[in-house]
Amino acid sequence: MKKYAMALSMAALAITLVGCQRETVATPAPTVVTVPVPGPAGATGATGDTGNTGNTGNTGATGSTGNTGSTGAVGSTGDTGAMGNTGSTGSTGSTGDTGATGSTGDTGATGQRGKTGDTIVVVPAPAR
Repeated sequence: MKKYAMALSMAALAITLVGCQRETVATPAPTVVTVPVPGPAGATGATGDTGNTGNTGNTGATGSTGNTGSTGAVGSTGDTGAMGNTGSTGSTGSTGDTGATGSTGDTGATGQRGKTGDTIVVVPAPAR
């Protein structure tokens, strides 16, 4: 658009200037006339009529486009977003190593001495 605005402005300026040019008139060579020496000056003549008002001049060419404005201010920071969903549960861990073998237990207490008594004989039941 800038490219055409400059060309259009130049064309309007050329048309305006052509309208203001005066015609050149060729004047013939002056002829020598012998004029007798004038006598004393006469009385001042009456003031002439006021001349007509001249024509209105042509409109000037369109001005150039102005410069681009400055960059605007930085906008405000946006609101904080919503909280995300809870993540999935992690995988179950591996089973740990087997523990070391425990120490041998202490020897148990010694029992009481057996008593001498009757002998019991167990007889199986007769078959049916």
